[in-house]
Amino acid sequence: MTDNGALEYTTDEMMTVAASRELEDGAVCFVGIGLPSEATNLARATHAPNCLLIYESGTIGAKPEVLPLSIGDGVLAEHADSVVSVSEIFNYWLQAGRVDVGFLGAAQMDRYGNINTTVIGTYESPKVRLPGAGGAPEIAASAREVVIVLRQKPRSFVEDLAFVTSVGHRHGGDSRGELGYGGAGPSMVITDLGILRPDPVTKELTMTALHPGTTVEEAKEATGWELEVAAKVETTDPPTERELEILRDLKARTEASRKKA
Repeated sequence: MTDNGALEYTTDEMMTVAASRELEDGAVCFVGIGLPSEATNLARATHAPNCLLIYESGTIGAKPEVLPLSIGDGVLAEHADSVVSVSEIFNYWLQAGRVDVGFLGAAQMDRYGNINTTVIGTYESPKVRLPGAGGAPEIAASAREVVIVLRQKPRSFVEDLAFVTSVGHRHGGDSRGELGYGGAGPSMVITDLGILRPDPVTKELTMTALHPGTTVEEAKEATGWELEVAAKVETTDPPTERELEILRDLKARTEASRKKA
């Protein structure tokens, strides 16, 4: 992909940059592995140096020099402000409402932002067994807001989930509130095609922005349900040269460290 200034970047880079921009400086952020970790660490290296990154394994104020392979990766503890027990992370920080935003990935997601990271197919006899829940259900329930980062494809944006691992806006409308969760649920979904936000009333995810070069038709074709589209669809700003340089350097250092290991 190329912007008007001939700056080349991939759709994944556009997605990661767009997600990173949503993290405000000083925010307390509960981070998942993969794309969420790329986005939050890019934010910390650019416009949000004072954001506090928390990982499920107990690291508070994580400042990894390379991207972690898992929540238990030692690079998370190396420069962290503190390392505490997992129970303290969940009881004191997350469930007590001290986390501003939770960044989550998924294998599948439905129109209300409910996500599946458990199985593809039936639970009793799955076609694919996925990594599982981890801390995602608690993040989805208790973080003040949730940002989901997920590539937009028919196999990941599905009409019916094989399994609901983490609740988003449940069945839509006020149905999430019936569960008594402290957090507001998904506030946006950032994909390699654009950005979706829940309708204020129905809570159904609606395409509100497209990345440069992407069309509404492409977004609809990549969605397993009849996608709602805003009356006025915005266009996200392409990555800057600085954002790409920092992101690519981070990924290069990560790859180099893994080869050494």
